[in-house]
Amino acid sequence: MFNIPSSEENKYNLVKTINQNSDFFCLLNSNQYTDLYGKTNWRLSTGRKHLLLTHAKGAFHKLKEFILDKSYAGFLGYDLKNDVEKLQSNNAVFIPFPELFFFEEEIIFEEKESRILSQNSFELSSTISKSIYADAATPAINHLVSKAEYIEAIKKIQQHIIEGDVYELNYCIPFEISDIDIDPIDLYFELNKKSPNPFSSLLKINDKYIVSASPERFLCKRNHRLISQPIKGTIKRSDDLEKDKQALLNSEKERAENVMIVDLVRNDLTKSAKTGSIRVDELFGIYTYPQLHQMISTISAELRKDIHIIDAIKAAFPMGSMTGAPKVKAMELIEKYEVFKRGAYSGALGYIDEHGDFDFNVLIRSIFIDTKNKKLTFNVGSAITLDSEPAQEYEECLLKAKAILETLKAS
Repeated sequence: MFNIPSSEENKYNLVKTINQNSDFFCLLNSNQYTDLYGKTNWRLSTGRKHLLLTHAKGAFHKLKEFILDKSYAGFLGYDLKNDVEKLQSNNAVFIPFPELFFFEEEIIFEEKESRILSQNSFELSSTISKSIYADAATPAINHLVSKAEYIEAIKKIQQHIIEGDVYELNYCIPFEISDIDIDPIDLYFELNKKSPNPFSSLLKINDKYIVSASPERFLCKRNHRLISQPIKGTIKRSDDLEKDKQALLNSEKERAENVMIVDLVRNDLTKSAKTGSIRVDELFGIYTYPQLHQMISTISAELRKDIHIIDAIKAAFPMGSMTGAPKVKAMELIEKYEVFKRGAYSGALGYIDEHGDFDFNVLIRSIFIDTKNKKLTFNVGSAITLDSEPAQEYEECLLKAKAILETLKAS
């Protein structure tokens, strides 16, 4: 066991070295946010021996067989919905990630204490890159859905709401950059400076990377209790923080969105929960981040003794905050109106420890990179209800993408 110096430079150097020496690693960073349920502030792990890469069919069963009394890190892609329900994903794929990926952690670095679970050695690098780009060019971002196309899609979704098909639907749009040479490690540290969110993460799978500034927890387990913290409700930050917060708290539209997802999460947890154990620990909590304020609720439940942890994750997946209500119909309409296969986006990234506790974020505010083919994508979205103003929803999407756009120096 040994300590990792907590300066950003030392963390950066360590991640750079792991990247040079490993095909797979996972960094989880809560950026010092106070969290009743988090176990660590900064956690970097790597492994080479035991890996699980698979696609949707039977994926959760394969994960259940893969998980033993050891520590694992990885992610669940959104399209595992097809392993949960009778659904399909036929839209365009921009960067093909596996739909499920986990590795057994052999080395875990943490700020206070680190564990070597398998004999490996690394030497720290001492050089910090000065640019996230391999050349000086500013990337050109391709908006794959125009504002006019976005507004038209929202109007069609609202017609489904009028007809009673859904009450709320999370609609997302993609952005793409081609022919880009970029350092994913430098990009992560730059993004984390601009948007230091509590569920920040960085994952490497061979030549593909997930760079995430997620503010949202999907699901965690602490002892016998499951905790979910869906986000629904967003407002831009101004100089008057208290006025902002009150405006968000008093918004009937945002509160309606939030309570619909709270009900959906409660329903998901009933599949795994001990009878009578589900509770709403916090309703309409207002939390402040660098670019915006968000409304977050906390729902928890006691896990039944006969339910395997992977089955508990499957029962709640994908998260209601990124689908809508009712969930299955919402996912069918997402497939119809979105122009891309979500893949890793709006999935969940995190870890499962040797005691069976786990913690997973929601993969939003994230960048997906294919270094071999020099491609980069990111996606943003919002919850659509009957009260949604399409043009305002489009602006909310751009607000959520602000830190990513600034980090990429988009023109």
